[in-house]
Amino acid sequence: MKYLHTMIRVSDPDATIRFFELLGLRETKRMDNEAGRYTLIFLAAPGDESAQVELTHNWGEAGYDGGRNFGHLAYRVENIYETCQRLMDAGVTINRPPRDGHMAFVRTPDNISIELLQDGHLPPQEPWASMPNTGTW
Repeated sequence: MKYLHTMIRVSDPDATIRFFELLGLRETKRMDNEAGRYTLIFLAAPGDESAQVELTHNWGEAGYDGGRNFGHLAYRVENIYETCQRLMDAGVTINRPPRDGHMAFVRTPDNISIELLQDGHLPPQEPWASMPNTGTW
């Protein structure tokens, strides 16, 4: 058995692609299906193209309310503080800051929860150590 991909439904593909690019993923493949009125966009981390995120955009869809949602996607990062700072600088809310130097949560433009896990542990540091949660994660 081999892991292929995780699919999430998105209402704004461009915003979602920009979000995942901030995490370091890149588009690997795109397929438009005129008859089915949808687009599939596959993203992966460079060097790990076998583990993909499939963005499904159903044309004309105006937003999802979470009724068909799931837990979260998780990514290991080299430096959780630098990753969270890059996301914050781009306007992304850090819902669960990396107070412990190991774990943080953010959300995509369609409100899909993304867990960021530090490769190993970094010592707690400010401003992260005292930053409160924002919203839900």
